[in-house]
Amino acid sequence: MSSARRPSCPPGDGDSAVTGKRTKARERALQALYQIDVSASDIDETLARFWRSFEPAEREVQALAELLVRGVQRERPAIDERIEAASTNWRVDRMARVDRNALRLAVFELLYTGAPVKVVINEAIELGKKYGSESSGAFVNGVLDRIAGALPADRREG
Repeated sequence: MSSARRPSCPPGDGDSAVTGKRTKARERALQALYQIDVSASDIDETLARFWRSFEPAEREVQALAELLVRGVQRERPAIDERIEAASTNWRVDRMARVDRNALRLAVFELLYTGAPVKVVINEAIELGKKYGSESSGAFVNGVLDRIAGALPADRREG
């Protein structure tokens, strides 16, 4: 994971204004990834249709959400490989759509951005609980804990 491949994301989740925007961007990114998963159509077409169907998003929220979605799509084979390696007896294509896309989003952030590990995991769990099934939060937590445990020590502590 070279730093040259990392998208330019706002650095922290500490400032409440930035935190709120990143949380909303993650939520929109999950919704867009779900839509892409369901429609199996071109990413540009799907994103354009997606943004037309929602109330206007703040420019920063939309830009970050698109950065996340495009990053997940670009790195999806590597992300899915990590998810399958960490999930016991589950292939990505057999997971619930919400679960797999919450995992994809979080794994992208863990591997390719500097977002704090605990924040990424907690927000993925919350997205799973909000949009998934009763067991989504626990499932997402278990898989992400295994993936985070394999990160370099300095990254886990950050």
